[in-house]
Amino acid sequence: MGGEFGRVGHQYSSRDGDNSFAKTLLNRGSRLRPVYREDVASEMIPNSNGVAVARYSANAYVGQYSSDSSFYYTCVRDFRLHIYDTTAPVEPTDDASARRSPGHLTTMKVIKDIQAHADNWTITDSHLSPDNQRMIYATVSNNVYMTSTLDSSTEHRAINFSDNTSRRPRRSLRYDDDDYYGIWSCKFSADGNEIVAGGRSHIFVYDLLEDRRTVKIPAHEDDINSCCWADTAGNVLVSASDDSFLKVWDRRSLGSSREPSGVLIGHTEGITYVSAKGDGRYVISNGKDQVLRLWDLRSMRSNLDYEQAKRTPCGIPHFDYRTHRYPRPRHKAHPLDCSVMQYTGHEVLRTLIRCHFSPAETTGSQYIYSGSADGQIHIWSLDGQVVQTLDRSSTQPMIFDPSGPEPEPTAHPPKRITVRDVSWHSQQPVLMSAGWLSDGWDSREGSVIARHEWKGLSKMRYNLKDYVEKQKSERSERANRRAGLREAEYSMPGTFTDSDVDWDDGDDDDM
Repeated sequence: MGGEFGRVGHQYSSRDGDNSFAKTLLNRGSRLRPVYREDVASEMIPNSNGVAVARYSANAYVGQYSSDSSFYYTCVRDFRLHIYDTTAPVEPTDDASARRSPGHLTTMKVIKDIQAHADNWTITDSHLSPDNQRMIYATVSNNVYMTSTLDSSTEHRAINFSDNTSRRPRRSLRYDDDDYYGIWSCKFSADGNEIVAGGRSHIFVYDLLEDRRTVKIPAHEDDINSCCWADTAGNVLVSASDDSFLKVWDRRSLGSSREPSGVLIGHTEGITYVSAKGDGRYVISNGKDQVLRLWDLRSMRSNLDYEQAKRTPCGIPHFDYRTHRYPRPRHKAHPLDCSVMQYTGHEVLRTLIRCHFSPAETTGSQYIYSGSADGQIHIWSLDGQVVQTLDRSSTQPMIFDPSGPEPEPTAHPPKRITVRDVSWHSQQPVLMSAGWLSDGWDSREGSVIARHEWKGLSKMRYNLKDYVEKQKSERSERANRRAGLREAEYSMPGTFTDSDVDWDDGDDDDM
C-alpha cells in the first residue's frame, strides 16, 4: 500500500468490480477519491499487434525511446544509426512512397541518419544522452564512439577504454590480446557526464568532463553482455555476464576493495540484459535459461557465497542459445537463488533479448516486458501474471495507420520473427519493437520496427459481448493457474498466507 511497487488503488477497484473507466473520470474531482494519472493510464496496456513504421536491410540491435520519448533511435548491423522525431505524426504509405535512405524505409519523420565506425562485426549497443543531443555506441572494440544527434556534424569522438591512450581504433587487436576489452554495452549516467561500459570480463566508467577513464574492474570470468546504473546518483553499477552472475558495485567503496558489494545469484545460464528501475533497489535481467528475474539489491548474496557458487556450475554443458532449442535444464534455478520473482513463457534464444520496466510516470513501473525469439512481446505484472502478449507475426505493413482500427488478420502463414528489443513510451500507451525477419543471425532478410498502440473496444475486432466473454475466460484461466501454483508459492522462503496478516476491515475512505 506504500506505493513501492506502484499505486494499487485501481487494482483493488478492479478486484471488487468497481473499475469503470467512465466512473473513474466522473469522480476525478472528488476529495474522497482523487483520481491519479497512474490509476487511469496503468490499465492502458498496448494491445495491438502493431504496424510497421520502419524497415532495414540488416538486423536492428537496439530500438529505444529517449528518456522524454520525443526521440526514437535504432542501431543496425549495417553500422547505421537512425534517429526519429516521435512528436511528428506517422504517415501511412506503401513501400514505394516511404521515406528512403540507404538500407532504410520509414513512415516516421527522420531527424538524422548516422554512418557509424565499423571497428568489428556489428553495433551491439547504443544510448542517447539525457538531453537528447549526444549518442554513444559500441562495436565490440576498445572504443565507444560519441556523436551529435541534432546537427549535421559527421564527427565521431572515440572514447578509448583500454590501457593504451591512443584515440585511434586498433583493428589489429585480437580477442586473446591482453589489451582487448571488446565493449558490448554502454550507458550514459543520469546527468550525461559519465559512461559505464562492459566488455570482455571488465566493467569501466569514463568521466567525460575530466576526459579520462576513472574505473576499471576485472569483474567477471566471461563477457559482460550488459551493464547499467542502478540509481540516478551514479554510485551503484550492475554488470551482467555470460558467467550467469550479476554483480553490484558501489563506487564509494571501490577505493578500499575491488570486490563487489554483492552478487545476484539465480540464473543457470548466461545473462543477456540487465535493466534498472532507477530507484537504486530493483533490477531485472533476462537469462539464457529462459527466465526473466526480478532482484532486490537489498537481498544480495555475499562475495563469499559467490566464490562457493561459481565452483558448482548449474548450466547445460555446450548449450548454445544462438542455434539450439533450450533443452530440459538440470536445475530450474541456482541453489543460492536470491531473486524476488521469476517470469517465464518467452524465448531467450538467437540473440541477446532485452527486457525493461514499464514507465514510472504512467504505470508506476508495475509491469515488466521483454522481446522474445518466439515472435511475441511478453508483458507481465510484477506479481507474475501475464497481462498481454503481442504477436509480431501479425504486424501489418506500412500502408496501415497505427492508430486506426485493428485490421482483420491476413490468411498468409505466420513468419518467424525474433523480437530483439522493445520500448514503452513514457507518456502514452505505445510500444515500439525491433524484430528480425529471420529466425537466426542471417541478416539478409533485414528487420522491421513496429508501433503497437493501446486501442479501445471500438478499434478491436470483437463486439462488447465477445469482449466480456473473453475477459471472463482470461480471469478464470488466471485464477486456475494461481490456484495450481499457490501451494508451491507458499512453500517458497519469505512467502505468507492471508492468515499471517491482521487485515484492517475499515472503509477505504479511512485508509
